[in-house]
Amino acid sequence: MGRYVLVGCGGITGGWFQALAAMPEMQCAGLVDLNRAAAEKRASEFKLSKAEIGTDLAEMLAKVKPDVVFDCTVPEAHVNVCTQALNSGCHVLGEKPLADSMDHARRIVESARKNRRIHAVIQNRRFEPNIRAVKEFLASGAIGRVHTVYSDFFIGAHFGGFRDKMEHVLLLDMAIHTLDAARFLTGTDPVSVIAQEWNPQGSWYDHDASACAMFEMSGGLVYGYRGSWCAEGLNTTWESNWRFIGDRGGMLWNGGTEFKVEKVTGTDGFVRKVESMAVPPPKDMQWKGHAGVIQNFLACVKGGGTPETVGTDNIKSLAMVHAAIESAGTGKRVRIGI
Repeated sequence: MGRYVLVGCGGITGGWFQALAAMPEMQCAGLVDLNRAAAEKRASEFKLSKAEIGTDLAEMLAKVKPDVVFDCTVPEAHVNVCTQALNSGCHVLGEKPLADSMDHARRIVESARKNRRIHAVIQNRRFEPNIRAVKEFLASGAIGRVHTVYSDFFIGAHFGGFRDKMEHVLLLDMAIHTLDAARFLTGTDPVSVIAQEWNPQGSWYDHDASACAMFEMSGGLVYGYRGSWCAEGLNTTWESNWRFIGDRGGMLWNGGTEFKVEKVTGTDGFVRKVESMAVPPPKDMQWKGHAGVIQNFLACVKGGGTPETVGTDNIKSLAMVHAAIESAGTGKRVRIGI
């Protein structure tokens, strides 16, 4: 196992090619893009002289017979690219989101099951030392049982291009990272949501660029999301600012290297006495970000097992996005089903 075809050669593939360059056992057998020039440009930039170049995935799969396919196309194309690759006997790792709709996501997951192939999604934020440190700290019970979690994402993002005209731009294009992180950090799954979307006055987006949502999660945990891509000044990190509330203390995390923890030590008084705690330093990781997801995926392809971001699990994060959009449209609480 070591031959791959990458489909969709746009700007997002830079992170993929940089990660794959550090994996000499992986050979690029082909690049596919509807715009042949885009594939040729990537082949030149990353010195992939042995890669076949094409505009048709079916022809490429028949010609080079890769072991895996990396799907870097736009969300609307995921269902066709993934099912075609899975039906051809390839394992597939694709860009987020899993698909552009829940129906298409279910088709991809079912195709992987039927063909006994692995399908997983790039959720690169999971493979960073800081988020791993937070997850381990919360799981240790240091602040007791976590019952409430909040995340804030506020960045004045002037992209230009397609995002400026995209419907549900924040929830569809960015919130998947934060919502997936909430599931990862708490070990819970979504049950229901009530949400609201709006486009702030003076927004440079055509559609709603701000949102808030309250999720009921399994085990009774409540998770609150607030975000905007139209927030000038006081920007959060791309990983959001987080507050975790446990029955014996609380934790703040800025999404980067800043942690603050207070644990209750007193047993009386209107406000109980607390003391500060330190979070153990993050452990170094050999493979981070895109490289971490790719390595985890390839290890499972080679040796068996289930990738951390396997489609059957990641579809739960996607369900949170689409349920929030539905709730915002109807003004009603939405039960979240897979």
